[in-house]
Amino acid sequence: MRAVLIVNPNATSTTAAGRDLLAHALESRVTLTVAHTDHRGHAIEIARDATRDRFDMVIVHGGDGTVNEVVNGILGESGPNRAEPDRNAPAVGIVPGGAANVFARALGISPDPIDATNQLIDLVSARRGGAPWRRIGLMDCGERWAVFTAGMGVDGAVVAAVEEQRERGRKVTASRYIRVAVREMLASARREPTLELHMPDRDPVPDVHFAFVSNASPWTYANTRPIWTNPDTTFDSGLGVFAITSMNVWANLGLVRRMWSRKPKIEADHLVRDDDLSWIRVTASTPVACQIDGDYVGLRETMTFTSVPDALRVVAPPAKLPEL
Repeated sequence: MRAVLIVNPNATSTTAAGRDLLAHALESRVTLTVAHTDHRGHAIEIARDATRDRFDMVIVHGGDGTVNEVVNGILGESGPNRAEPDRNAPAVGIVPGGAANVFARALGISPDPIDATNQLIDLVSARRGGAPWRRIGLMDCGERWAVFTAGMGVDGAVVAAVEEQRERGRKVTASRYIRVAVREMLASARREPTLELHMPDRDPVPDVHFAFVSNASPWTYANTRPIWTNPDTTFDSGLGVFAITSMNVWANLGLVRRMWSRKPKIEADHLVRDDDLSWIRVTASTPVACQIDGDYVGLRETMTFTSVPDALRVVAPPAKLPEL
């Protein structure tokens, strides 16, 4: 079995010792090539080459941004001209190394790099014994693939502001995200809504302030605490949408409390929320900030998000059965 280990040495929680331990553990199970990223988009290039050369696995030691690049390198073009996903493309394994690691945790992978390494070794051994790789659905955003989330409006503005602070040398933490989110929410409350939401077989929803689109749940984490928008959205379902039509402070404080609940029941009069959608389109009267998998992608007037089942093979535990 041939594998490429892609390491982002600048990821939040990667260390030289951890990278060496991971490589040493993998070398006893697979024929391993190690590659370090040194610029934005580098993981796309490495994963594309690994796919062309028919490697069995691409293993990521980094954060959600690096994972997104790897998936886009493996699957190639998204949007209306994309081909059907290659069912023999390399499987993606993950040893978390970022700040949030939402995708890995949603797959059931431990956020602790040592524990995740042990999980990975066990799964590789099971594969050698004949166990199949797990397959999951992804989100086609028209210009690139997303693995767990995308957002237009406040969500995109928060990511843009955090990325700007990161470039100035400030450490990215859950508390920093929360502070920036509160600031952007208060700023958005003073503006007129500019978005319109389109979903299959229903009338458009106007006067939307912001919209989150999910491919899995939870939506994100604040340290160890999950934050929910669409608890019923999974890698095996269609997409989930969470959109707000009012910026009333008290109404949204109540909604935030439900999103942080251990048994979330996400309801509100000003909330448009649905699950298992085949596609979602968001249009804006003026360009708004957009993020995909926690990376700011710029200002957009229109984005269409499409559910693509069984798009990717992953080295991950089996999906948990829903609780009855």
